[in-house]
Amino acid sequence: MLRRSIVLRSSLAIALLCGVVLFAQKPLERPAENVNAQRNPNLAAAQKLCGQAFEEVTKAQKANKYDMKGHAQKAKQLLVQASQELAEADKIADSATPGSTSKNPASAVTSKLPH
Repeated sequence: MLRRSIVLRSSLAIALLCGVVLFAQKPLERPAENVNAQRNPNLAAAQKLCGQAFEEVTKAQKANKYDMKGHAQKAKQLLVQASQELAEADKIADSATPGSTSKNPASAVTSKLPH
């Protein structure tokens, strides 16, 4: 009986701790749109689509009472991450000048691809 009481109390404490951690997390915000559309219109358009997809996932979460087993939240995290990567791509593209040798290792691979 004592052992059962200890297990029950431990389980309740762990559940309470998990609940506190879940509610303490800052809610995700819509991905930033900080790519300069004048310099890189394609990257800016892709970043805008990340924001639109984020909003649609949020609507789906509300429609399903947030019961998606964490998959929608993970998708939103990935959309935020994709937006950040697009901003980094914008910075890299901005620093590269036409005709110069890029220090980007991906450019070495793509330059060897057949055209």
